[in-house]
Amino acid sequence: MGGKNMNVKNPLVCTDMPDMDVIRVGSDFYMVSTTMFYLPAAPILKSRDLVHWEIVSYICNKIADHEIYRLENGRHAYGKGQWATSLMQYKGRFYACFVCHDMKKTYLFSTDDIEKSDWDRVELDAVYHDMSFLCWEDRVYLVYGNGDIRIVELNEELTGVVEGSDQPLFSTPKDGMRLRCEGCRAYVKDGWIYLLFVDWPADTDAEPGKRREVCYRSRSLTGPYECRTILCDDMWLPARGVAQGPLFSDAEGNWYAMMFQDSGAIGRVPFLMTARWEDGWPVLGENGRVPESLEVPFEEAVTEKVIQSDSFDHPDNQLKKVWQWNHMPDDTAWSFTERQGYLRLHNRTKAEDLMEARNTLTQRTQAPYSEFTVCLDSSHMKNGDFAGLCVFLEKYGQIGVRQKNGERQIVLLHRDGERAPADLAWDGGPAALKKWYPMKEYAEDLGQSQVWLRIVFRFDSWKTEQETAEFFYSLDGTEYRQLGEPLELFYSLSIFVGARIGIFSYNEETADGGCADFRDFVVSFE
Repeated sequence: MGGKNMNVKNPLVCTDMPDMDVIRVGSDFYMVSTTMFYLPAAPILKSRDLVHWEIVSYICNKIADHEIYRLENGRHAYGKGQWATSLMQYKGRFYACFVCHDMKKTYLFSTDDIEKSDWDRVELDAVYHDMSFLCWEDRVYLVYGNGDIRIVELNEELTGVVEGSDQPLFSTPKDGMRLRCEGCRAYVKDGWIYLLFVDWPADTDAEPGKRREVCYRSRSLTGPYECRTILCDDMWLPARGVAQGPLFSDAEGNWYAMMFQDSGAIGRVPFLMTARWEDGWPVLGENGRVPESLEVPFEEAVTEKVIQSDSFDHPDNQLKKVWQWNHMPDDTAWSFTERQGYLRLHNRTKAEDLMEARNTLTQRTQAPYSEFTVCLDSSHMKNGDFAGLCVFLEKYGQIGVRQKNGERQIVLLHRDGERAPADLAWDGGPAALKKWYPMKEYAEDLGQSQVWLRIVFRFDSWKTEQETAEFFYSLDGTEYRQLGEPLELFYSLSIFVGARIGIFSYNEETADGGCADFRDFVVSFE
């Protein structure tokens, strides 16, 4: 482990990394996080120092070959997809489990190599919401639910559930709660079962309610369970408490917790803290508060970044692991090898707007500042084609080249107007949002085939919460001109993930479009 301590500042990583689970294998830490409808799904990240994390694998390349994930017939997985994966090592094998509410299934995965993508899978025809593995007396269970907490036993092979084993454990309080207990993380220590949950008391006349972490414990699987609040701190964002995440230890027996906070348009951001055990209860952070900084007993171990530049000059059609597609890609419609040095996107399905388009390639953004630039060659575009860079959020924006009637223009197109009501955004989905938001457009004639596009994100996530994206283009790759006004950014449950940068190309008129060629995707955080 080394004898040098590192200073860690919170937030741990200023990017969207929610619903974490963490396990340790020797001196290595592995983390899984939620990425919803982005594919491949369920990224596994690795670290040796708890500060630097890199994506080493994905649990599955696709969730289901279904119209929901092909964005067909008005179906979609926005706000759904892979949720809150639980991760464990058991008898020499690695297991992961997550639910997909859109498919009304729970997916159970296993592998002998956690750094290998696309694990073996079993599909369970039930929804075990926000489940956690629990190993108790040499049997494995899933603890799951929202408010009404239940348990179901897995069979000895961990390939399905034991028939008739699903039963209630306990019910958590209803009165005065904005959110009842969910997001379980289950542990066994010193003969105790510990079940950690996030909940959210409702506002009162005295103060607003805040997300918090609670712990239920028992010496028996079926109870009785007693409860204690173990973390209640909203740091710099009133009412949005830091909560929901795992407990884990290092090789020397030091304990830690990693919890996330709803942090504005950037998404849900993880915070690290030490943990200790007092009187048989976990105590997180500094007496139940999140530290602004802490010392960890590791030497710095720098890794690859979770957001990266990419030349697109690759010898085969293999994406860097930092990239994810919006829903399932059409693998016949993208290539690095058709034109060496470029990402080529073919337009083979008609889409009326960005939310319907397949093969939008995305990465996370990072607070407080993220700048993304790419060069687009529009030589092979056809009428109806629209290609470029986008801000992928509910209130999205896109800048690129659009071809109509044989003429090409630089176009900025974004949703405008007041934010959609939460119930409309959640219940109505993309169709309702399309009707709600008017589109604002800026266009300038383009007299050449090559253009450089840039989007600048500014996130003041923990102060004013003023968060914007600005759109630029250049004809020579040196001098950039801003197009339009800054776009206001915000987080929404209709998408349920933080702001992303995307490379898009689709045809607004036909399923027989041309193609767009991209090169030199460059990331800057300064």
